[in-house]
Amino acid sequence: MGALDSSNARAKILIADDNNQNVELLEAYLSKLDCEIRTAADGEETLATAREFRPDLLLLDVMMPRLSGFEVCRNLRMDEELKDTLILMVTALNEPSDFERGVQAGTDDFLTKPVNKIELLCRVNSLLRVRHLRNQLDRTLAYLAEFETASRGL
Repeated sequence: MGALDSSNARAKILIADDNNQNVELLEAYLSKLDCEIRTAADGEETLATAREFRPDLLLLDVMMPRLSGFEVCRNLRMDEELKDTLILMVTALNEPSDFERGVQAGTDDFLTKPVNKIELLCRVNSLLRVRHLRNQLDRTLAYLAEFETASRGL
């Protein structure tokens, strides 16, 4: 399947990290996927880019200027239009309390730095598969609701 859904729309991935080397590494690792990638360098830019770009998946650094990854995650989960964005926190933090904070903020998964390419690609593909299945389910439910409404009118 790769990063495609049945409508042939390319997956959209937003990489949010204030370290340019980390961004370049993640972009290089994801270059084989058929996806559109955007980047953001701080928490506020991440929120603004997410509102404009509407990513399927956000690779989110925790330690960023202006707003932390935890704060970005909480903001996205409170935004009606972005609350279903899949979030993969990519962080050097590895204490159980850090993971707990991420879960409480609403992240979908974690990846610790330094990032392993195979692990990154497996997680990204898995999360994009979840997005694809969720989209299929939404379309099926909408079709069934429409069918039910039409059959009542007969």
